[in-house]
Amino acid sequence: MKQLDICMMVTMTKRGSFNSRPMSNNKDVNYKGDSYFFTYEKSGKIKELEANQNVSLIFEGKSDLYLSVTGKAKLIRDKASFKEHWVDSLNQWFEDGVETKGMVLIHVKGTIIKYWQREKEGEVSLKK
Repeated sequence: MKQLDICMMVTMTKRGSFNSRPMSNNKDVNYKGDSYFFTYEKSGKIKELEANQNVSLIFEGKSDLYLSVTGKAKLIRDKASFKEHWVDSLNQWFEDGVETKGMVLIHVKGTIIKYWQREKEGEVSLKK
């Protein structure tokens, strides 16, 4: 999973349609199902996740690898958590680092991973 930085994060709108956008996990993945994404409080995805925490992450990798991670999102506004997951490449979007006003960390706890790679496909449950 650390090799798969960019995904499409899919959330549900208040009207019940799906909304997707590219997100970077900044290679901050401890793959027992946890992915972390920084964003701004006023972004549409935050409103959508506050209304419905279900989320899907869709990744494409090398050698025709495709992954779909289904999980629950938790919004984190704690600067200590920001520091724990911060990488310097984030400075291009968040000029003041972990002190950036209005920043939020999205923690996606994956529950199911589905994968496809050429003729192979499968599913892994991460539920405890």
